[in-house]
Amino acid sequence: MTFVTHLWLFLSHNINDLFITFLIFCTFYSCYSSTNNAITSSKSLKDNETITSNNTDLKLGFFSPLNSNNRYLGIWYINETNNIWIANRDQPLKDSNGIVTIHKDGNLVILNKPNGIIIWSTNISSSTNSTAKLDDAGNLILRDINSGATIWDSFTHPADSAVPSMKIASNKVTGKQIAFVARKSDNDPSSGHFTISVERLDVPEVFIWKDKKIYWRTGPWNGRVFLGTPRLSTEYLFGWRLGVDDDGTTFITYNFADKTMFGILSLTPHGTLKLIEYKNKKEHFRLEVDQNECDFYGKCGPFGNCDNSSVPNICSCFKGFEPKNLVEWSSRNWTNGCVRTAGMNLKCEMLKTGSNEFKQDGFLVNRNMKVPDFNERSAGNQDKCRTDCLVNCSCLAYAYDRYIGCVYWSGDLIGLQNFPHGGVDLFIRVPAELVKKEKGHKKGFLIISIAGGTGAFTLVVCAYLLWLRRSARHKGRQSRNLTTRECKQMKLDELPLYDFEKLETATNSFHFNNMLGKGGFGPVYKGVTEDGQEIAVKRLSKASGQGIEEFMNEVVVISKLQHRNLVRLLGCCVERGEKMLVYEFMPNKSLDAFLFDPIQKKKLDWRKRSNIVEGIARGIMYLHRDSRLKIIHRDLKASNILLDDEMIPKISDFGLARIVKGGEGDEANTKRVVGTYGYMPPEYAMGGLFSEKSDVYSFGVLLLEIVSGRRNNSFYQNEDSLSLVGFAWKLWLEENTISLIDREVWDASFESSMLRCMHIGLLCVQELPKERPSISTVVLMLISEITHLPPPGKVAFVHNQNSRSTESSQQSHRSNSNNNVTLSDVIGR
Repeated sequence: MTFVTHLWLFLSHNINDLFITFLIFCTFYSCYSSTNNAITSSKSLKDNETITSNNTDLKLGFFSPLNSNNRYLGIWYINETNNIWIANRDQPLKDSNGIVTIHKDGNLVILNKPNGIIIWSTNISSSTNSTAKLDDAGNLILRDINSGATIWDSFTHPADSAVPSMKIASNKVTGKQIAFVARKSDNDPSSGHFTISVERLDVPEVFIWKDKKIYWRTGPWNGRVFLGTPRLSTEYLFGWRLGVDDDGTTFITYNFADKTMFGILSLTPHGTLKLIEYKNKKEHFRLEVDQNECDFYGKCGPFGNCDNSSVPNICSCFKGFEPKNLVEWSSRNWTNGCVRTAGMNLKCEMLKTGSNEFKQDGFLVNRNMKVPDFNERSAGNQDKCRTDCLVNCSCLAYAYDRYIGCVYWSGDLIGLQNFPHGGVDLFIRVPAELVKKEKGHKKGFLIISIAGGTGAFTLVVCAYLLWLRRSARHKGRQSRNLTTRECKQMKLDELPLYDFEKLETATNSFHFNNMLGKGGFGPVYKGVTEDGQEIAVKRLSKASGQGIEEFMNEVVVISKLQHRNLVRLLGCCVERGEKMLVYEFMPNKSLDAFLFDPIQKKKLDWRKRSNIVEGIARGIMYLHRDSRLKIIHRDLKASNILLDDEMIPKISDFGLARIVKGGEGDEANTKRVVGTYGYMPPEYAMGGLFSEKSDVYSFGVLLLEIVSGRRNNSFYQNEDSLSLVGFAWKLWLEENTISLIDREVWDASFESSMLRCMHIGLLCVQELPKERPSISTVVLMLISEITHLPPPGKVAFVHNQNSRSTESSQQSHRSNSNNNVTLSDVIGR
């Protein structure tokens, strides 16, 4: 029998089955193509269908917001709650009869199916044969079928959200913009009151408008950061860039190098920026850029300076200026701003001296400023900025940024703000006599100018150099005593100096009964001054391994810090060979006095512990990010956390702290490892490397102690001598983390919060510093701004092979040996 005969017999016997299979295939293919392929003039999209990108992460379809029956055409990531674009946000459908199709004129349109009324259209003018597809970036693109050219796309017609590779843009010549408009509310996607756009294209910055009035601005973009928004740090701006298209359009965009990442940056209904990042399709990070009174545009009016740390009187006038309306100013209506003080008018008579410099006017510098609005730009170094502004009588101020160059202002200075860190130095033009007067106040002091530095950093350099010089004159003396005169020479007279006799009286001659505790520095005594103020006096022990370096370090560091969660230094005493620091008194002593005491720990319920954790984290974030100095504490532990009468935590003991420069992740090296074993990360304990992530590790240990109510070095001869960190990791691998929670505070209603804190603690003590979160991310995790926590990687911990207490920082001074520290792994069962 031939092959043809066999084939004929097979087909004749199976023709019915083949026909049915063919019908099923055609039906399936038709359905698939209608929901997952292009929209064309012959293939529409109905309300119950979706179009999916090739990577299947993004979908186009109809949806309804929460508590609403209105139907909108939108694009979303993963699920409908993550909308990145809405077509008919201001023309909702009232039912499910909507259909998306290509109109005969080539426009993509939404029709109300029963009557054929066009609800929304791409509104292109030229007639063409077109098709619409959703690409993997989330862009809905309408293309000419014949040429393949893009004739419309959703990225250039955004709603309230931007995703990677989207642009916010503006063209100076045509006036065209790609701007984003916020929703009216979370459940109403119609156009709201706030709009975001890129402005001031010579030195671009992002503006938020409220009902067409300027509401907020970022300050200029210098290619790395927005100079007026230090809280939106480079940690969140990684992958952002500024560019100019061929047609002269200036744009700002962002992207991720990691292809597993995706982000949604949105303008919220209340006018703030919110960023949600996803990794492997799971929420990885969430940030909302908070706003304070000083962020609102023109809060203090022209020539007014806003400083949010000066609440409630946040507005002030610069030197040489005074309130325009004193009555309104005193009632905290600052919008009229400031004017030049009478008699302080500018001269600028253009009379040159032999030095080619104009003596009639000069400049006073204001540090860490958000620069004013309405700037002009030119190339040049800082000296050229000053010269160019000085010879131009209309120039009222200038600033310099190494990435931007010179920036000038010739009109009213509006929108100024003073930051604890970040921003730039702003030089304001004033009469020469005012400059001379200000210089006279500083005469006689040694000034060391360090780029990017601060007054406190200058102070510690001056003090340390002076000490080295005088120490060389007194060889053979093992310790160094400071006199009051020397302190004044080193500018310590800026800090109140206490008389020895008064402190002796206040502490009842440093009586044993007044001793609050004793650490590596020496004993701490309670005292009461003549005016009834309670104080804590920290007295350097003669036998202490610490000396002038730590004393000076603590004075310099903490005297320049002001934060709710840092202990406040009131003054110092350096008489009679004594070195003493005077602090505000903390009636509840230190955290360890409560946390590790079987009776006292009952007073710390979970609410109090949770507040203490958040307070400590915010204090560390201030040290790392928000203070004028960047400070690594290096000795965070329960005994260095003091509690006030309201149980608010205050970080103390800055004798080992280090002032550092550079960005997060930058490491410093020391040959002298100081601190407390058990709280030290491995890279510091064994290699002398410390960074912000060193403090994060210590905080993680402290967090686990607060959750468990047990000391890190209290574990456990019957459990292979694991530290608390090791034991917590062992429980994590066994999925038995609830066993770590302190039984004294366990409450079913707070169980998830307790387990979350333990989870965060394990993230902080991961072995590799780069895997540990930054402290700002930790704060967001604690306040649940970041809802999804990644699983912790391998942690670093020590076996307690040495029964000797290593609680004292002083012991670490006597030996740098790390032989009693062993890194350990626990293998999951």
